Amino acid sequence: METLQNLLSETFLGITLGRYAAAFGVLVLAITLKKVLSHLFSSVILPIAEKTRNEYDDLFLDGLRRPSEFLVLIGGFFVMIQVLQLPSEPVDIQHFAHAGIKVLVTFDVAWYLFNLVAILDAYLETFVDRTESLLDDHLLPFIRKSLRAFIVFMAMLMVIQNLGYSISGLLASLGIGGLAVALAAKDTLSNIFGSLMIILDRPFHIGDWVKAGDLEGTVEEVGFRSTKIRTFAKTLISVPNNKVADMAIDNFSRMPKRRIKLSVGVTYETTPAQMREAVSQIRQMLKSHPAINQDFMLVHFTDFGDSSLDILIYCFTTTTVWGQYLEAREDVSLKIMEILENLAIEIAFPSRTLYLRDSAEETLSQGVAGQARA
Repeated sequence: METLQNLLSETFLGITLGRYAAAFGVLVLAITLKKVLSHLFSSVILPIAEKTRNEYDDLFLDGLRRPSEFLVLIGGFFVMIQVLQLPSEPVDIQHFAHAGIKVLVTFDVAWYLFNLVAILDAYLETFVDRTESLLDDHLLPFIRKSLRAFIVFMAMLMVIQNLGYSISGLLASLGIGGLAVALAAKDTLSNIFGSLMIILDRPFHIGDWVKAGDLEGTVEEVGFRSTKIRTFAKTLISVPNNKVADMAIDNFSRMPKRRIKLSVGVTYETTPAQMREAVSQIRQMLKSHPAINQDFMLVHFTDFGDSSLDILIYCFTTTTVWGQYLEAREDVSLKIMEILENLAIEIAFPSRTLYLRDSAEETLSQGVAGQARA
């Protein structure tokens, strides 16, 4: 027994063998606790979480598992340092060991936050799947990578600070460099923010027929920098997203129904009875037309025009497809022509009739005769 005590009292590098043995025991205990915690996660905690309908708890526990196991080892290392009582002279090993523990803790916290991004990614993905736009599908990985890069960057700054170095000068240089980069990439950044506005506001989707300023066509692609619109002349126009975000967008694909507005002029020879019958038959025709929306329609004799009596026809089609709309408009126009033809009503065209009074004709003829005698 005394021999064992003498052996444990022996020193190596200023530390007794007894402290080395105690530190080794702490290390073995930490490794054992790590394995126990790993077994608890795999056999108890994770199976319970898998039984729930929510996937976020699975992602949370899966991201917490490895950092938690590593945290147990860090705790073991900290206890080992306290047991060993590392010398502070001629080199302050104790200080460096504590700094190393801080670095490991920083790494462990960053590791957990790095894994936690997966939860946010899964949460945002539920919203992305509900949209028809492809832009947010491309933007989601960009957000995920940016967040993880930011976490790694902040962890590096914390490590540098824990090692005893000042980061104020580094931050100042990064601030100046970041300002220069921001000024150089001003248009690119504005286009990215324009993309975000398009995602949040959702004024259109891929395939929508839109009109923005002088541009009109079908949205073919929405990227980070620009939106591509295929015109009806089959040309492809790329518009910067910051311009699109500032434009007034007229989205024809969002129309629930399409309007028909006609003004039919008939001649002044039309009698009141004929006009009443024409308006009545046109109104009845629209009410029975399968392509006309029955919620709202107007048919009225409205104006005494310069060369016609005007009938206003105002209604909406049930379809918003351009080709089907034109077919419906054509059929309505032909049926109106048939109604007017059956009622012996002529459609007017721009014309003028000059009427001369008899007294005016006599005065004109006398004047011509007097000039002849002279």
